[in-house]
Amino acid sequence: MMRFLLLFSRQGKLRLQKWFTPIPEREKKKIIREMTSLVLARQPRSCNFLHWKDLKIIYKRYASLYFCLAIENQENELLALEVIHRYVELLDKYFGNVCELDIIFNFEKAYFILDEFLMGGEIQETSKQIVNRCIESSDMLQETMEEYMSKPAF
Repeated sequence: MMRFLLLFSRQGKLRLQKWFTPIPEREKKKIIREMTSLVLARQPRSCNFLHWKDLKIIYKRYASLYFCLAIENQENELLALEVIHRYVELLDKYFGNVCELDIIFNFEKAYFILDEFLMGGEIQETSKQIVNRCIESSDMLQETMEEYMSKPAF
């Protein structure tokens, strides 16, 4: 089971966070500080897996963003790396070559895509096509509602 997913920049700025287990706010801030400092301090050619407390931390850098995933000790590291890669593929498909600014200015879509893919620390849907169809239908519904709400009520 996954515990949390963090996206942060090379400068250590948190861009997205998803917690799959309840953790107090104070503890979350401490974990975020530790994760950013741990991952950013590693050499570029280092292994993308590390042990931290009773968890395994799997991270991957895409452009200027680090995707950091914490899993339980008995979980498969390669599967976690594949989860990160699949999420990046979904973001790429939606935004078209996703970048840090896409995450900053469209964070609600990034969270929505993550929620369509993962739920409760487990993979909800493995098919990229099904996730993309859900995102497209959500966008179409949102556009329809915006169009409906913009018309006069008389």
